[in-house]
Amino acid sequence: MCFRVHELKPLKVQASSTAHPRPSTPTDPPPASEMLRPEKAIRRKRPGLLRRDVVFQHDNATPYSANLTQQWLQRYGWEILPHSAHSPDLAPSDFHLLGPLKRHLGGMAFETEDDLISELRNWFDNLDVDFFRVGINSLLSRWQKCIDLHGDNVEK
Repeated sequence: MCFRVHELKPLKVQASSTAHPRPSTPTDPPPASEMLRPEKAIRRKRPGLLRRDVVFQHDNATPYSANLTQQWLQRYGWEILPHSAHSPDLAPSDFHLLGPLKRHLGGMAFETEDDLISELRNWFDNLDVDFFRVGINSLLSRWQKCIDLHGDNVEK
């Protein structure tokens, strides 16, 4: 989950895979303890965000649209920036992250899930902050293209 504020500084809040490894079904909401993680991270890293006039963008995945999440967002009066579920070209993870990640992992084989997780952590840990800045900053031009195309896919 990535929180973005007007000064273009991303705030990443990650849920631990050990606390809630896999829901029993894709529509199961995360436990309440998971929902408190963003609040704790924000309170520690950027306490000023726990106020109104914050715009939250997400990709409409079930955890973000679940009732518990909606209640959390309403509690702080955050505006939700709508995102079409059929516009992956507007999700930074799809248009900016997955290509380089696929190139990095190309041809690799992993004996265990832990080996894969270790490689992913290593890759993410070694990404420069500019990598994320470029992806976030390119959103503005992508949004404008989407507006100009009346909501159609942007495609590069």
